[in-house]
Amino acid sequence: MTNSPIGIFDSGIGGLSVATAMAELLPEESLLYVADNAYAPYGPRSAESILERSRKITGFLLAEGAKMIVVACNTATSIAIDALREEFPEVPFVGMEPAVKPAAKAGRVGVLATAATLGSSRYLTLRDKHLKGKEVYENACVGLVPLIEEGPAVEVALSAKLASILDPMLAEGVDAIVLGCTHYPLIKDEIQAVCGVGVNIIDPSPAAARQVERLLLQHNLFTLPSETPPGTCGPAHIFMTTGRSISLQRVLLQLANLNGKRKLVVPRVSF
Repeated sequence: MTNSPIGIFDSGIGGLSVATAMAELLPEESLLYVADNAYAPYGPRSAESILERSRKITGFLLAEGAKMIVVACNTATSIAIDALREEFPEVPFVGMEPAVKPAAKAGRVGVLATAATLGSSRYLTLRDKHLKGKEVYENACVGLVPLIEEGPAVEVALSAKLASILDPMLAEGVDAIVLGCTHYPLIKDEIQAVCGVGVNIIDPSPAAARQVERLLLQHNLFTLPSETPPGTCGPAHIFMTTGRSISLQRVLLQLANLNGKRKLVVPRVSF
């Protein structure tokens, strides 16, 4: 299975921030990505619904030959990854957690995440471990993910939303912002512009890619260059959506690591 793809899923385009970090670090690996945008956003959904979607998508990715599953969604990680690991014990899983540990050196910390993530035992444990005694300002960022999915068409609304989220944190003197949802690194530049250069914006995507690398090594699953089929140009990245593919294709055009000749987008997959 070493030349099989790595399966990745998210509620929408957010997981592309993780996928592009993986493609940069692991250029020989093929990716099979599912954007579950017919059910997005996950944040307001019940835990039972998110777990059901996570199980269905994981089963689909494994049936398609995925050698590893990356849950590129903080909400799905917080709710579903423990159950997925128990249900599929032979499969390596990588999840997303708010990168609160790198924020431990900051004075005051802002955390942007969904309500489901902020209320999860996984996040609360990490916060108590790494940010105990620090002033932490959290925002569930209600309505932000749909604006990111829409892209430039709602640029003014996105700017207003970011100001409403970040200005109160900045007024409290935060010097680090943790991006606790994989959608948010896609607008990291916009967040930095609101916060200014004095605020450290912490993106968890590179750390997730390094964990994928560690597990590939641990399980002897690296794709070797010699396994690339003759006459092809590197790995094949396949992207699927359960809804419209417009936002996915728009973002892919901006991500050089994922926009290779062997990219394929398959819209409106049902499972």
